[in-house]
Amino acid sequence: MQFRIIVDSCCDLTAAHFFQGPFTRVPLTISLGGEDIVDNDTFDQTHLLLLMRENSLPPKTACPSPAQYLDAFEAAGDSDIYVVTLSALLSGSHNAAAQARSIWLEEHPTARIHIFNSCSAAAGEVRIALKLQELASAGLDFQTVVSETSRYIASMTTLFVLEDLDHLRKNGRLTGALSAVTGALRIKLLMGATPEGEIKKVGQALSVKQALSRMVELMAKDQDHVGKDLSIVHCNNAERAFYVRELVQKSCRFKDILITDARGVTTVYANDGGVVVAY
Repeated sequence: MQFRIIVDSCCDLTAAHFFQGPFTRVPLTISLGGEDIVDNDTFDQTHLLLLMRENSLPPKTACPSPAQYLDAFEAAGDSDIYVVTLSALLSGSHNAAAQARSIWLEEHPTARIHIFNSCSAAAGEVRIALKLQELASAGLDFQTVVSETSRYIASMTTLFVLEDLDHLRKNGRLTGALSAVTGALRIKLLMGATPEGEIKKVGQALSVKQALSRMVELMAKDQDHVGKDLSIVHCNNAERAFYVRELVQKSCRFKDILITDARGVTTVYANDGGVVVAY
């Protein structure tokens, strides 16, 4: 059976993945400084980072509409459809995809569509999309792909280190307690995702480099990482991403490591220099 994997634009796959693989991107929109930036193939990271530096207000993101997901379903034809979205607790993207699925099934009752709540973002969505490709390409039936991927999501770990959490805080993506901490302290926080997809504090350090080292130490202690694949997403700082990869190669036993650059939505929240990992 043919299949398509539809992702929202917080899934930081490479251009090659979209060109060569079974992937379709449904973009979010970023608004800042009187501009609306669609997070698609036209996205210019340098321009967005400049706007973010020039504007005192944080960027706003708007999730895709159900109509955009319906267009993606239409383009998929008779293929099995798997959809991966941002954490439902961080964005309306998952709800929009679920609404689109309900509408589509009214007219196409035999269609097979599953909407996965990544409970993550960025590197986490990358890992889920690639796991789906692996399972579906192996010829597994639709329900097996769904159940195996759901188990994978439940076992996945997402961690990140940012220069600052200001945009996350101002856009209400942090809990009240975390928001207060980030406003009061000048330390660098090591953050992660809860199983439900909320943001939590994992650790802290005096510098980004120390926080990245602490992040890799935690990964190395987690025996669940052995034999898994690791995704590293960076925002305009490949040097940091390769630094993390170097540390990981010395102390961890991942099967493969993929480094990709942030697209628009990840750029908004990770900000210049942020690093997100998932496995």
